[in-house]
Amino acid sequence: MTQVPAVLLLEDGTAFYGKSAGKIGTTTGELCFNTGMTGYQEVFTDPSYFGQILVTTNAHIGNYGTRISETESESIKISGLVCKNYTWQYSRLMASESIQDYFEQEALVGISDVDTRAIVRHIRSKGAMNAIISSEIHDIQVLKSQLAKVPSMNGLELASQVSTTKPYFLGNPDARYKVAVMDFGVKRNILNCMVERGCYLQVFPAKTTFAELKKWNPDGYFLSNGPGDPAPMGYAVETTKAILAENRPLFGICLGHQILALAMGISTYKMHNGHRGINHPVKNVLTGHCEITSQNHGFGVRADQLMERQDIEVTHINLNDDTIEGIRVKQKNAFSVQYHPEASPGPHDARYLFDNFVQMIAESKGETATQPAFHHG
Repeated sequence: MTQVPAVLLLEDGTAFYGKSAGKIGTTTGELCFNTGMTGYQEVFTDPSYFGQILVTTNAHIGNYGTRISETESESIKISGLVCKNYTWQYSRLMASESIQDYFEQEALVGISDVDTRAIVRHIRSKGAMNAIISSEIHDIQVLKSQLAKVPSMNGLELASQVSTTKPYFLGNPDARYKVAVMDFGVKRNILNCMVERGCYLQVFPAKTTFAELKKWNPDGYFLSNGPGDPAPMGYAVETTKAILAENRPLFGICLGHQILALAMGISTYKMHNGHRGINHPVKNVLTGHCEITSQNHGFGVRADQLMERQDIEVTHINLNDDTIEGIRVKQKNAFSVQYHPEASPGPHDARYLFDNFVQMIAESKGETATQPAFHHG
């Protein structure tokens, strides 16, 4: 593989010079970093990263190749990749192709051989910002001009751009429970976790109305993860309000957690640089147990507003910065978490939340629960 010179230019004018990775070209997006040491293909294909350039803090990317079974959607969703050591020769026998072949097929532009530690330290102090990568244009003024046209992630609605365009089914039609999934950019393993627990799913486009969901007569509803700012997603908030009024079981993950909060009148905000990685400690405040979690979000739920409410209970908090990681709506069958219990990639400490959701559905149908809600294990 032949690499050519490449440049990474940040919104504040900071530039880093390295070598091309993937397709020769130019790409833009919000710059963010992920601290995971494994699972890069799952991260690349996570729809929640749509519109973002990813900095990987692990020193080696590509050393175990790629395989189709490790994707979380039908295509790469990151806008670009920034890494230190880019390895197109892989040693894993199960891999089907190199990361370079994969990137070329997916037309992904990246940059390698840069000081990722310095880049991460820079955006940790300055905050998330837009950036441009180019291996074909090296004139900084030209790149600055292109970068100035990129919209801020703050206020940007992206979920509808990665959602399915038409409903589809997943699982056994004879399964015990039916769950309507609102697809704001859902990951495959989230769907798998529900199917494995006896749920038959119908996955709906992001802007589906409650009336359309209701026609299927589901036993429960799920609000998925996804990219962008939740604040402009009034369509999803209105649908969630209608689901809450019906009071059938409702579970939200990541963006879905933020949508539930908005539906309850709690504001969201743009975080300084977000949480992205597979080693974030979270405390379940209902049980006192702690878990290591997989996370990917750049927006959060306002803690100060939650503390003033008597109808919402905080269930999980982040032990690094005390941000809100989970809520439960009192007197309603609704709860959500900010992190990713499906953990793809990541530890499986929080898979119990899918069990809780299924048990909530069972109880709503008059069946007996097998373990208490928010059980840890």
